[in-house]
Amino acid sequence: MKFRSFVVLCAALAAQAAAAAGLFEREVVFSEAQIQAALERGKPQRLSYGGLLAVTLSEPPRVLLDGDDGRARILAALDVEVPGQPPLRVDVAGRAGIRYDENGKAFFLDKPVADSVRAPALRAEAVPATRRAITQLMDAYFREKPVHVLRADGSPQEIAARWLLKSVRIEPGRVVAVLSTL
Repeated sequence: MKFRSFVVLCAALAAQAAAAAGLFEREVVFSEAQIQAALERGKPQRLSYGGLLAVTLSEPPRVLLDGDDGRARILAALDVEVPGQPPLRVDVAGRAGIRYDENGKAFFLDKPVADSVRAPALRAEAVPATRRAITQLMDAYFREKPVHVLRADGSPQEIAARWLLKSVRIEPGRVVAVLSTL
């Protein structure tokens, strides 16, 4: 009986040590190109603010995984419209994190923020309101548009990730989903 308890204790300690060393972990990786391809299938997005301002994203934003802060960079060109004025093309640079939606088995860019907006004709006093409006549009766009979906008929790692996802992070050039059996 003592020998059996000793074996069980050793097995438990070995499993704990293996888990700490990541031996039971696997990774599913998807690239910047895969994210861009998913966004290319998207539809234009438009938000109107009570007839005072409308912001339109006609073309998918460009997503870059080139930072070292764990966030994706977003580059986009949007049209900002004020009644009675021609649309103003605004170049936007922003950032977003990533989240996993368990119900849809999909990854979404999360909490996007427009860091800068540039347009030659944009008045300085209009920049803060324009940046807020663009951040809201980006939030609505990425909330509805997954950048990667784990398919039930995908690779063995994708199938496993649908049930064993432990964490997800953005690294330079890729998104890494870590799977764990523990």
